[in-house]
Order: sequence, then C-alpha cells, then structure tokens
Amino acid sequence: MAEEQKNTTTPEVTPNIFEEELLVDESTKSELANLYEEVGRQFQVGKVITGKVVSKDHNGIVVTIMYKSDGVIPPYEFSEYELKKISPEDTIEVMLDRLEDENGMVVLSYQKAKALKAWDKIAELATADQPVTGVVTHKVKGGLSVDVGIPAFLPGSQVDVQRVTDFDQFVGQEVTCKILKVNKKRGNVILSRRKFIEEQRFEDKKRILETIHDGQVLQGIVKNITSYGVFVDVGGIDGLLHITDMSWGRIGHPSELVKIGETITIKVISFDKKNEKISLGMKQLTANPWENVDTKYPIGSRVKGRVSSITDYGLFVEVEKGVEGLVHISEISWTERITNLSKHFAVGDTIEALVVALDKDNRRMSLSIKQLSEDPWKIVAEKLKVGDKISGKITNITDFGLFVQLMDGVDGLVHISDISWTEHVAHPTDKYKKGDIVDAIILSTDPENRKISLGIKQLEKDPWINVASTYQIGSIVEGVVSKVTNFGAFIKLPTGIEGLVHISEISDKEISKIEEILKVGQTEKFKVIKVSAEDRKLGLSLRALKEPTKTESEQAKAQEQQQDKTIKIKQEQKSSDTIKQAQPTQSDIKKQAQTQKPKEVQQAKSSLQQALEEHAAKIKKQLDEEKKS
Repeated sequence: MAEEQKNTTTPEVTPNIFEEELLVDESTKSELANLYEEVGRQFQVGKVITGKVVSKDHNGIVVTIMYKSDGVIPPYEFSEYELKKISPEDTIEVMLDRLEDENGMVVLSYQKAKALKAWDKIAELATADQPVTGVVTHKVKGGLSVDVGIPAFLPGSQVDVQRVTDFDQFVGQEVTCKILKVNKKRGNVILSRRKFIEEQRFEDKKRILETIHDGQVLQGIVKNITSYGVFVDVGGIDGLLHITDMSWGRIGHPSELVKIGETITIKVISFDKKNEKISLGMKQLTANPWENVDTKYPIGSRVKGRVSSITDYGLFVEVEKGVEGLVHISEISWTERITNLSKHFAVGDTIEALVVALDKDNRRMSLSIKQLSEDPWKIVAEKLKVGDKISGKITNITDFGLFVQLMDGVDGLVHISDISWTEHVAHPTDKYKKGDIVDAIILSTDPENRKISLGIKQLEKDPWINVASTYQIGSIVEGVVSKVTNFGAFIKLPTGIEGLVHISEISDKEISKIEEILKVGQTEKFKVIKVSAEDRKLGLSLRALKEPTKTESEQAKAQEQQQDKTIKIKQEQKSSDTIKQAQPTQSDIKKQAQTQKPKEVQQAKSSLQQALEEHAAKIKKQLDEEKKS
C-alpha cells in the first residue's frame, strides 16, 4: 500500500523559462525600442554602408559591417586591379542585400554599391564638366573599357591626341578622362581622354606663354625626333631644339644624344609670343669650346684626338669635347692611294695630326696626317732627272699602261705607247704581269702634279729612223706573218718592224680569205713598195714579188693602157652626167663623142708619156744608187 501510494504521488512541475513573462519597466522598454529602431535604420536592406575588410582569399573578401555576422563578397564583383589593391583592414562601401541567408550570414554587394554611387558621381561630374578617373580593365571593339564605378566606353579615337595603334599598353593603367555622354537608362557612359589632355595642354600652354622668356632654363620631355632636330614639350607647348644647337661638336643625327620620352634640360634661345614659337638649345648650357681654340691649337701645332666619324671624304677627329677637326682623304698619305678609309681607321682610334687651317667663327678645323712627314715628291724632284735609267717593280696594270714603283709610295707611268717601238701592244698584260721588275727611262717629271712619265722602248734606238735605208722600195725582204686581219696581214721583219701586206697586194686574183695564202707564223718573202718613217708605215707586196719582171717599155705601155681605160671610164661618166642635165638625143651623144674623143685621147697620151718618162728616170736613178752601194 505504501508503495502504491508512493507511485501515485503527483510529480513536481519544472517552470519553462521561454513561457515566463518578461517583466521590464517602461524605461527599459523605451530604451530597447529606440535601440531596435536605430539598428533597423542602420542595417536597412538596399542601403549603402561602410564595411571593413577582415580577410581576402580565393573564395572572396570577408567584410564586417559590425552586424551579428560578417558577409563574404565573391571575387567576380571586383576588377583585377581592385583585387590587387584591397588589403585587410581597408574600408570599402558595400550594399546590404539581405540581413541573413540560409547560413545566417549577412549578404553584401560591392558591385551594386559601387554602381549606385558611381551613377550619382558621374551625373554630378558631367553636369559640372569635370574629369573622371578610372582604370582600364580590358580592350573592346573600337576602344577600351574603363571602370569608373561602372563600365564606361573610351573610343579609340579619344584615347590620345596622337593616333594610337597599340591599345594593350593602357590595360591596367589609371586614366583621367572627360565625360562626353551619359545615358543612365541604357547604362552608357562615353569618355574622352583626348579632350582632357587637350584642355590640360591649353591651360599649361597659356600659363607657360605668360612666364617663358629668353635665356630661361627649363625641363622638357622629348616628344618627337627628326633629322633636323628635336621637338620638346615644355609644359603644353612644343619648342624646337635644332640639331646645330644640341652640341658644340658634330653629330650625325639627334637620336645620338636624346630619346623619345626622355626628360632633358634645355635653354630658351628665342621666344616668339605672337606666333607661339620657341627655339631651344642644349649646347648653350655649357661654354663655347671654340672661343679660345686659336690659342690652344694654333696652325702648325700637333694635336691628338679620337676618330669620331668616318665618311667617304675624310675623318672627323674629336680634339676635345665639342671641338672636331676634319682630316680630308687627300691629307691621309703622300703616296698611298686610299679609297676606303674604313680599311685603315676605325671609330674610336686615337690619331695624331697637324693643324693646317682654322676657322673659329664657322667652327672648322682642318687637320693633316701626311704633313707630319716630309713630302717624298720633293725627294723625287731632287734625285730623279729626265733621261735617268731606273729599275722598279710593276705595282699596277691598267688599260693605258704600267705603274712602276720608283721608291716607297712613288710610282711612275709607262704609257702603252711607250712600251715598244715596233710591236702593236693591245693590252699591257700581253707582255707584263704585276710584280715584274722592269727597266725604263725617265721621260718627264712633274712633282707639282705628282706625275712621272717613263718609257721602256726608249731603252733602245728607234728602228724607224733608218727604215728608208734599211728597207728600200723595190727590195726583197723576208718576214714572219704576225697577225691577219680582214684588210691584210702584218709581217714582222728581223729588225722588229712590222710591215703591212694589204689584201690587194697578196694576189692578182680575187681571194675570199687571206688565210688561204698567208697564215700566222708563216715565213715568206715580200717586196717593199712603200716606206714612210714619219707615219711609221712599211708597205709590202706578195703579188709584186710573184709577177714577172717587165722592161721599161712594157711597163710604160701597160701604164698607157691603164690610163686609156681610166680616161674612157671618166669620159663615160662625164657623158652620163651630161645626158642627165641636158637630155640630148642618142644621135647627138654619138656625134659629140666622135668629135671629142681623138682630141682628149691625144692630150691624155701626151700627159701619160711625160709621166712615164719621169718615172723611168727615177727608177734608173735608184738602180744606179743600189749598184754604187
């Protein structure tokens, strides 16, 4: 019983704290209500608030807004540039999308906050005509996409004042632009960096024009380089730095001293405010080294310098910084014929030279290397005389002759016509080669023009002097055929003289080829028919040698017959001309010929007889002289 009674006892009920009534006073209620309203106002959905970056990883950026939970913003809401820039503890503006998600996390958006704020800012800047700064995110068709809080379009024609071909160079760069157009409804913003640069330059130009003056030293940026100079931006306005004002020395091209984009120091030489033209100078920043050059390097003094440039016409030698002299190619050597200076010198070589001329006003200095030593042609004039016999090595062979070395650097010329008295030399290489040692006679010297004429044939006596007595007309000679041409054959005689057998003197019959009768190397006898020492000609005949000898009367008769033929031919020609002029009848022509022919023939025979008698007397005289000798 006792146990039953114990089990039926009513259990003790534990009070539920969640069902207990919260007992607070009125002041606490009021305080809690105000706090709730404040939190509600601060964390309103759709409101832009400031948050602090807690951490950053590949999942996104964790941001706290001092709410009961943090929010995670995905990385795609940030540009690559922004992701690199954001670090923990940085503050950023975000939009509260939701107070909590299914995981109890607050939902935030950086992109929405940026866009909302950007549109207001863009509208405000566009109204005030103020520039906006953004980051170029990527290249798009026709231009660039710029993040100014919202994506904006920068057309390619508006990127720079100059034409741009490579847009990739701007990706990731921060740019400042003017706002050309805003359409919030369509979400379009069009920018112009070109307009911003032009306006900035205009302001800079206006300011620089008010302050610039002659002699002013400025800093400028090299904008463009040409062959005649450099254009330098000196704060919104371009000035010209002419190549002649870049250095006291000589330069070939402005790019040797400056590069595009380089910041340089220049001096204002002249300023034309009306035409907005500025002339600049670099060399004017240092003293003129040519001012005392006449005292430092007087004419006749020896100088040492560095070869700064090599041209076709000479060497430029830098004597000191800004002072250069020219060694003309003609002043390199007294004797050597130099055509390519690069084979003998190189840029940077140190050489010694003599100052031969100086023009301080025009900054010109003439130098000479060869004048450091004595002119060998003076020695030539003293040692070598006309008629002297010399021996030398052939240094060069040309179409017109041989150059023979007389001494180191001094050559004499043997003209092709002075090689042989008798041989017909077509080219000097037919008889000589470079390096051969030859003897010659000095024919003339001209030290002023550096010329010496030599002769090889003058070593021997001219065989043509006594040719008339050696080879008398009518005499028989023996010679070797040396050359065959289309008009005859050249015969070399024992004395070295060459005679010509004309084709008409080879045979009394018509021949088609001379080689059929005379061949090169063939030895044959010929009769001398013509001698001229003045013209250096010897006429030979093979035909005359083979014809039988005729008596004087037979020769006279033959010549008379030949004369009759000649007269008849001339008369027929004359008659033909008369017919053409007067157009006479056939009977008139016959009658005129019958009356005139006897008379003309008689006159011709008389003249012929006289000529034959004179010729016979001449031949008889020659024969008498031969018998006596």
